[in-house]
Amino acid sequence: MSDASLNNTQTQTGDAGFGDFFALLKPRVMSLVVFTALVGLLAAPVGIHPMVGFTAILFIAIGGGASGALNMWWEADIDRIMKRTRKRPIPSGRITEDEAFGFGMALAGISVVMLWLATNWVAAALLAFTIFFYVVIYTMWLKRWTPQNIVIGGAAGAFPPMIGWAAATGTVSIESILMFALIFMWTPPHFWALCLFVKSDYDAAGVPMLTATHGRRATRVHILVYTLLLAPLALGAAFTGIGGPVYLTVAVLCNAIFLKGAYDIWRRSEEVAEADNYKVEKKVFRFSLYYLFAHFTAILAESALAGYGLGGW
Repeated sequence: MSDASLNNTQTQTGDAGFGDFFALLKPRVMSLVVFTALVGLLAAPVGIHPMVGFTAILFIAIGGGASGALNMWWEADIDRIMKRTRKRPIPSGRITEDEAFGFGMALAGISVVMLWLATNWVAAALLAFTIFFYVVIYTMWLKRWTPQNIVIGGAAGAFPPMIGWAAATGTVSIESILMFALIFMWTPPHFWALCLFVKSDYDAAGVPMLTATHGRRATRVHILVYTLLLAPLALGAAFTGIGGPVYLTVAVLCNAIFLKGAYDIWRRSEEVAEADNYKVEKKVFRFSLYYLFAHFTAILAESALAGYGLGGW
């Protein structure tokens, strides 16, 4: 892209619609934020008024969306390079970088203040820290500096259940920390599986993903190691206040499948993977999405059963 056309892309205004601003919020990522925060809120051992709970989830979602908008504002330069992000609102010219920044900052401020007013300062502080961590620590610093970016940066995506729990209880507990840890340890193998078959995008953008800095062989080893570390954590949660027989059944099944997938990724050569268009890697990545959903659904089921005196051990 020429400098002139790049400048035109950056300054174009007036073409943005509601859908473009909504796209800035990264709705697919927001859906995970909403779901895990809702599980954290409902799994908490205290009741919360439905309207308060709805308000809490709404502003947690808005805070997550604010993070997405500010992420797109900062990463507009590499979004213009990567094939899978070129059609986003900023690189396509439908929204300017200044508009995205103002939109994201406004939503961030509103979400934190309103969550504080609706629930408590602990939940609001966790939401504020989550936005700061994702935008400043991960997006501005880690992502372009270290191949461990997704490991440390994964903490941002792991905070929502803690925020939901805090919105209901006003505290942080071992159970909410375990939900955080489950997402935190799941993120690296989930994302590195993706990186194995979109490596060229990150290379072109100069993002130091593990596949680019250490190679695909090392990435395969890392996926297996993190999955091995994730499994006992996921299974151990079954014997805490958020677990029970239903959760344990789901955790055993899902972790057996995920470990088998990670092992299959580890043992494959690049020649074989490339020949079948990374079929196994794509399969494991897709399953990793179901993996997290299944665990948090099981936590929610245990909470519902407990309400009828049937959950837990």
